[in-house]
Amino acid sequence: MADSIHTFFSAWGMTDEAERSAAIASAMSDTGSYADPRTQDPLIGPAPIAEYVAFFATAAPGAVAEVVHDDIQHGFTRATVAFRMANGMEQFGQYFVQTDEKGQIASMIGFAGTGTPE
Repeated sequence: MADSIHTFFSAWGMTDEAERSAAIASAMSDTGSYADPRTQDPLIGPAPIAEYVAFFATAAPGAVAEVVHDDIQHGFTRATVAFRMANGMEQFGQYFVQTDEKGQIASMIGFAGTGTPE
């Protein structure tokens, strides 16, 4: 799996804004897109994505995001991410990611949960 995916999600738990923005900028291509159930439209480029991730860091102090499983199929990575809150709560999301020739994230779309039947 691309290190950029791990770098991107490690940024979600960073409290220093400059460090978080730098991590996201290194993980995302300049035109990389990000979308999840909470984004109104896909976010394009590292700056708006870093701003979105900063909201998570502010709204859930002490929380971290960690890639707990990944696999690759035909150039796409499926990553399962655990969002671990400071109070012990945990929720999962699945992300489908395509990286560019430099290994940076070109597109990422996330879904709540892991897609298991209820």
